[in-house]
Amino acid sequence: MIDRLRKFWRAGKGAEGERPQATDKRKRPHNLFEAAAVYVAACAEDDRDQMDEAAGWVSPEALSFGVSELACRAVIALARERDESPRDVARTLLGLPAA
Repeated sequence: MIDRLRKFWRAGKGAEGERPQATDKRKRPHNLFEAAAVYVAACAEDDRDQMDEAAGWVSPEALSFGVSELACRAVIALARERDESPRDVARTLLGLPAA
């Protein structure tokens, strides 16, 4: 995932190394949590176009942080729902044996 983000980031840089700014000032910028939510949902649905679009909304570092935060919140929510520890839920989701 990180390599795909790096390639996308490099491909989208302008001449001075900055990402191009949106020309329409009326559109609000996407925040990192919105980008992470769209990116993860697109990954789950194997929607490459939506993944690429979401990856372009924020920097790769911000997207990585957002995805990590989303994963933590999802594991906590599932752990509460299942009345299990977050560690057990995370291991189960990844197909790992119980610790």
